Amino acid sequence: MRYFLVWSLCAFHLVKTDTIELSDMFGEIQSPNYPDSYPSDSEVTWNISVPDGFRVKLYFMHFDLESSYLCEYDFVKVESEDQVLANFCGREATDTEQTPGQQAIVSPGSFMSLTFRSDFSNEERFTGFDAHYTAVDIDECLEKSDEELACDHHCHNYIGGYYCSCRFGYILHSDNRTCKVECSDNLFTQRNGVINSPDFPNSYPKSSDCLYRIELEEGFFITLEFNDNFDIEDHPEVTCPYDYIKIKAGRQEFGPFCGEKSPGHIETKSNSIQILFHSDNSGENGGWKLSYTAIGDPCPLVEPPPHGKIEPSQATYTFKDQVVVSCNTGYNILKDGVESETFQIECMKDGLWSNKVPICKIADCKAPRELDHGFVTFSTQHNLTTYQSAIQYSCQHPYYEMVPNVTGTYTCDARGLWRSAELGTRLPSCQPVCGKPRFSRSLLARIANGRYAQRGISPWAAMLQRNGRPFCGGSLLGNRWIVTAAHCLHHELDLENPVLRSSDVISPSSFKVILGKHRTQRKDDTEQELQPQTISIHPSYKAATFEYDIALVELSEEARLNDYVMPVCFPDRAFPKDTMVIVSGWGKQFLQRLPDALMEIEIPLADHAVCKEAYRKLQKVVTGDMICAGEREGGKDACQGDSGGPMVTLNNQTGQWQLIGTVSWGDGCGLNDRYGVYSNVLLTLPWIKQVTGEQY
Repeated sequence: MRYFLVWSLCAFHLVKTDTIELSDMFGEIQSPNYPDSYPSDSEVTWNISVPDGFRVKLYFMHFDLESSYLCEYDFVKVESEDQVLANFCGREATDTEQTPGQQAIVSPGSFMSLTFRSDFSNEERFTGFDAHYTAVDIDECLEKSDEELACDHHCHNYIGGYYCSCRFGYILHSDNRTCKVECSDNLFTQRNGVINSPDFPNSYPKSSDCLYRIELEEGFFITLEFNDNFDIEDHPEVTCPYDYIKIKAGRQEFGPFCGEKSPGHIETKSNSIQILFHSDNSGENGGWKLSYTAIGDPCPLVEPPPHGKIEPSQATYTFKDQVVVSCNTGYNILKDGVESETFQIECMKDGLWSNKVPICKIADCKAPRELDHGFVTFSTQHNLTTYQSAIQYSCQHPYYEMVPNVTGTYTCDARGLWRSAELGTRLPSCQPVCGKPRFSRSLLARIANGRYAQRGISPWAAMLQRNGRPFCGGSLLGNRWIVTAAHCLHHELDLENPVLRSSDVISPSSFKVILGKHRTQRKDDTEQELQPQTISIHPSYKAATFEYDIALVELSEEARLNDYVMPVCFPDRAFPKDTMVIVSGWGKQFLQRLPDALMEIEIPLADHAVCKEAYRKLQKVVTGDMICAGEREGGKDACQGDSGGPMVTLNNQTGQWQLIGTVSWGDGCGLNDRYGVYSNVLLTLPWIKQVTGEQY
C-alpha cells in the first residue's frame, strides 16, 4: 500500500515555524494550503531520511512563488547536511532567481532537507509548490571515489549497499574492502630457490604479513641476492613506517628495507633464516624478488682411482656435494670386499668426505663352469679369467658333440660373466654322438643260418643278463637309457586275465645290463656291466597281443662311451617296404643253443598288409604299432633270446644308424611265409622322449 504525505498549513498572521520528519522511501511534499495560495509569515522544514546506501531524489510537479531579487522574500531551499543544493523562487528562472523546472535534485547522501519560507505579504495569489521525493540506490562500485570506501579487487553493488571480494589466493581483511594474502607459513628446505612478494612484479597486497622461512641442515650458510627491481612503500623522513621487509638470521637482523634501492647481496652466515614482509592498508608498490643459495664448508679435491672416474668433476666441493665413483669398462668398484658398479661419497659438514675413494678392480669371471663330458681350454697363458680373457669349450670327441652346434668360445665381459656370441651366458651341452660306429661294416652276418657280427659294429647293442645268462636284448639311448621289449620285463601272466600290474614287473635289481658285449658267455675286455635303476613300460602295452611291446630301463650310472659303447639314433621318418634293415642279437639258433657271439642279419622291411594277412591265417593279429621284416621264403629271422634287440637302418643323408624297431614276436625262426614282428619305435617316440627327457 502506498502512502503519500500531504502537508497543508492554514494562514496565520504571525510567522509560524514547523519541522516535519520524513523517513519513508518515497513521498509528496506540498506548500501550506496547496493548491490555494500559501500563507504569509510561514516557515516549514521537511527533513527526509532514507537508509544508508540510498540517496534522496527530489523533483517538482508545480512551482509558483513570489519573485524577489536573489529569492530574499519567498523561497524554497534544498540542503544536504551543511551543503545547499538549490534555492528556488518565482515563476520562471531569471538572472537573479531560479525555478526548479524539470530539474531533479539528488542528495549526495541519505539525508535531504527542504525548507519553505514566506515573508509578511503575499500580494498576489501564489499557489506554492507540489514536490515528490523517492529513495534511489547508490551504485557505490561506480560512484565511490574516496579510497577509504573503494574495494581492493572486486566491488559488487546491490540495492542499498555494496560488498567487496578478492581474487583467488587472497582473503578479505576485517575492514571488508582490503584484500590481503595468507602467507605466514612458507617453508623452504631446498638448497636454492626463489622467493618474491605476492603477485610480483604486480602490486603486492595490502594489510598483509608474510613470513618466509628457509631451514637447511646445520653446516649450510644461506646467501640472499635481491633483484634490482625493488619497490616497497617508503617515507622521506621516517625509516620504513608503512611497508618493509626484515630478515632474521640467528641473532643477526637485517633491515628493515623499503624504498626503491635493492638490498642486493646478503650473506647471513646461518642455516636458518626468517624473512618478514609487512604491508599496511594503502599503496600500490611493485614489491620485491630474491634468490637464495646455500653453501657449506669445502672438502678436499677428490682424485679418481686408477681405471676409474668421478662425476661430477668440479674445482671445489662443499657440504652435501656428492661424487659418484665409477670404473672404466671391464672394471668394478671394490669396497670392503664387495664389488659394485658405482660408489657414492658425500662432503660432510666437517669438511671431510664420508668415505675413502674405492679402487677399481678388473672384472673377474672366475673359473668357468664345467661341461659334462667336455673340457675347457684357455686362450691366454696362466689361465687368466679376467676381463676380455677367452675360453673354448669342447666335447669329448668323437663320442660327444656340442649342442647346439656353436663355436664354444666364451669371453669374460665387463660384468664378470662368461659370454658367448651365440648363447650369451648360457652353456651348451655335450650330447652323445649317436649312430656312427667307429668300425666300418665289411660283411653281412646272419642270425638264422648266419655269421657272427664284427666286433664293435653295433656298439648300441645291449645284453640283458640274469644269473649269468642272456634273456633279452636292448639298445643304448644316450648314455643312461636302454630301450627293449616290454614282455622281457614282467613275470608270466594268467592268459585268461593278462592285465599287467606293477607287481608283475620284475625288479631292476634282478638283472644286469651289459654294454660293449661281443662274446655270448665269455667276458670281453670291452664290456661294461651296469645296474638298472628304474623300469618304464609303455602305458598302452598289452601282454596278450604284444601291442606297444616296448619299455625303457634307466641305468643307475652313465655308460662310458667309447669305440665299443655308443648310442643309436632315433628315427626321423617312416621307411618304406623293402628298406634293408639289420637285426642284432644273442638269441638261440636252430640247434637250440646260444651262439658264441653277437650275430646280425640283413633283411628287408615287409609290406604291412602282406604280413598282417600271413598271420591272420594263423589267427594272430598284427596291429598298427607293429612293423614286419624278413623274406617270404624264410631262412632269415630273429629267434628266442633276441627279444628287445635292435632293428636299425642307415640314413644315407646323415650317415647315422637309426633305431626303427625292437624285436617283439614271430612264429618260429626263419620259417617260410613267416615274418619277424617288431615294435614301431617311430610311433612310440613321443613317449620315449618324454620319459628320458633327452633328444637323441
